[in-house]
Amino acid sequence: MIERTHTSARMSKIVKHGHTVYLCGQVGSGPDVTAQTRDCLSRVETLLDEAGSSKAHILQAVVWLAHMSDFDAMNAVWDAWVPQGYAPARACGEARLAGSDLLVEVIVTAAIIDGGDA
Repeated sequence: MIERTHTSARMSKIVKHGHTVYLCGQVGSGPDVTAQTRDCLSRVETLLDEAGSSKAHILQAVVWLAHMSDFDAMNAVWDAWVPQGYAPARACGEARLAGSDLLVEVIVTAAIIDGGDA
């Protein structure tokens, strides 16, 4: 069974299938990549919680940066956010994002927490 949440004509913010949750790409707001990454990851965490998962259950993340020169600043926020020992498989690349003010977008696939699994 596939469950879709926060669905519009174009996309769903959360799609659950089996014990896996897929989030649509999340962006953040703020004046620089540090602020946008913090906001973006906060949005990811909120959606994961709603879907019955957590940042400790992320299986894979794809990070898009408008400028690879922001890689170190984004990683400083990312490294502080991901629980130690729970780093997911991750890719990061440079891409033209949907708006000229957007500097980072994160796409996450995670496992759904089963019966008290932390």
